[in-house]
Amino acid sequence: MRDSSSLFYTKISRLLNSRQPRKLERHQEGRAAVLMPIFQKENDYFFLLTQRTHMVETHKGQISFPGGIAESDETLIRTALRETWEEIGLASERIELLGEFDEYLSVTGLIVTPFVAAIDYPFDLNPNLSEVEEILQVPLSLFEDASRLRIETRRRFDRDQPVYFYNFQGRDVWGLTAHIIRDFILLLGGGPGQ
Repeated sequence: MRDSSSLFYTKISRLLNSRQPRKLERHQEGRAAVLMPIFQKENDYFFLLTQRTHMVETHKGQISFPGGIAESDETLIRTALRETWEEIGLASERIELLGEFDEYLSVTGLIVTPFVAAIDYPFDLNPNLSEVEEILQVPLSLFEDASRLRIETRRRFDRDQPVYFYNFQGRDVWGLTAHIIRDFILLLGGGPGQ
């Protein structure tokens, strides 16, 4: 798939597959899955994120990974791949799965499972305009910079919890997406250059 980036993707795959992802015990409203697409452009690595429209049911206008609620008869990885295709037109054959990350509880009560993947750049995308306002290419290095992280405490599920915010070109990447990214960057030991 790639040459210069293969060591970084191998590192991610080894880290993810040498540990047990955190599983949540709680029985919630349902399950969801997101894809964390990573690609190399020039000498940097990027996440592919979406800014949601104001027409979607939840998380209007927020920046997130492609993903959604699992249908009753499908696996979580299948959910992540299906939703990625439906939201941004990225076909599963263009996606190299690197591993499963930890489960998270969303504010809507869903248990969300992220799957980390490598994709080739350049790529042709076809966003679903009723769901995706914009597709963003956000450098991983932004999330490695501690000065870009803001933490607020908010009450959720009857307890105080940290809420993470990163500023990207005047927009906030925050909430569950920022929490997943923060934990993933910590797992990497700071990022691709470490």
